[in-house]
Amino acid sequence: MLRTLLALLFVSAFSPAFAARILLLTGNDYPGHKWKETSPVLAEGIRKDPRLTVEIQPDPNFLASPKLHDYDAVILHWMNWETPDPGPEARENLRKFVASGKGLVLVHFACGAFQGWDEFPRIAGRAYDPKLRGHDPRGPFQVEIIKPDHPITLGLKSFDTDDELYTCLAGDAPITILATAKSKVDQKDYPMAFVLNYGKGRVFHSVLGHDVKAFSPAVLELYLRGTLWSCGLDIKP
Repeated sequence: MLRTLLALLFVSAFSPAFAARILLLTGNDYPGHKWKETSPVLAEGIRKDPRLTVEIQPDPNFLASPKLHDYDAVILHWMNWETPDPGPEARENLRKFVASGKGLVLVHFACGAFQGWDEFPRIAGRAYDPKLRGHDPRGPFQVEIIKPDHPITLGLKSFDTDDELYTCLAGDAPITILATAKSKVDQKDYPMAFVLNYGKGRVFHSVLGHDVKAFSPAVLELYLRGTLWSCGLDIKP
């Protein structure tokens, strides 16, 4: 009995106080976005914090499952390219998931998911508008941290990346912009990462991450911190 008690105390002392279950939902995207290559890289970056477990789900229809609510946050690394989205039941289930207090993280072209669903831009904060210019030509640019006092960006420095600089987001939901980048085409600043609240939930949204090369250590750190924040977990600078 004493040996069992000591073992339990040992496990408790050296285990995370809280382990969050993260669902990385993928399985479809614009053909230029190689989700089969990028999803494992993103998942591995998130798993660097021992408090987070990440499961990759390649079937977007899972969004309609009641099992969705077993998770603490969903990472949308998916866009229903030239296919219908999972449908009204999945939409409402995702909406309830976030509104109830769970976390949501949107990656790159996830901003273009659920075209035609009026509530999506309010959940995502900003969404892809096909009437706008899509992005600068792929290439290097600097991501500037403009909100250095936010828990996600505390201690982070501006960094260089090689990616698509998205210029296609639209919406009017209240958001807090954490990072921007200046377009080489029109010299305007565009949001690269931002946060918002939807109901009781926390949403972290970044348009970075076109391919494996674009998931640099700095970008992966940003997504890790965004995921921790979406779950309400402390972020250690």
